[in-house]
Amino acid sequence: MLSALFLSFAVIFVAELGDKSQLMAMTFALRYKWYVVIGGITAATTLTHLLSVAVGHFLGLSIPTHIVSIVAGIAFVIFGLWTLRGDSLSDEEGEKASKVGRSAFIAIASAFFLAELGDKTMLATVTLAADNNWFGVWIGSTVGMVAADALAIVVGAVLGKHLPEKVIQIGAAILFFVFGVSLFFEGVMPGTSAPIIGAAVVLAVSVLAWIVVAAVRRRKARAAVSFEQQNVLNEK
Repeated sequence: MLSALFLSFAVIFVAELGDKSQLMAMTFALRYKWYVVIGGITAATTLTHLLSVAVGHFLGLSIPTHIVSIVAGIAFVIFGLWTLRGDSLSDEEGEKASKVGRSAFIAIASAFFLAELGDKTMLATVTLAADNNWFGVWIGSTVGMVAADALAIVVGAVLGKHLPEKVIQIGAAILFFVFGVSLFFEGVMPGTSAPIIGAAVVLAVSVLAWIVVAAVRRRKARAAVSFEQQNVLNEK
């Protein structure tokens, strides 16, 4: 149970980084007391993830373990690509977050419950519950999501609009790829060091690619600035 708890905590915490739920948490926190926001998030997450682990647990009973690991690995890679795509609030979600009626707690809990239905964190919880202790996954995933959203409230209050959202998204995506490759090889080659080696290779390649892309973008930005400066000098 403890291993399932810690694993699900880590996975869901990462899944929430850069997610629209964090954006909603920040928006709610601008108007309401932080403990009211956290309470609403906790209530919604507890119910949502209970449904998720129920689905994952009963589906997992009839599926071989190695198949679950392979499917989970592929799912986490998809979650990583989903995270790279980025997340933003729709007009309706933004309106819910900024204009709430008399009962803030119920409104916040309802908004987060509806936002999480079909979201990647819910799907990740279903996947984890299919091959791990359901109670540990339920507690770990709930605490992981609440902790991530609490972090978003704190960081958002301190840094405001200067939050490096792109860096958070890329970092979360890389961790998803690492989880995915590790789980995939655990299903394909159980009992070997392939999961660790594969995860290490993916981590190294992802970080290297991130550094290269960042360097190329900085070079292009400097070149664009130099080109504009040259045009100004020519006009003079």
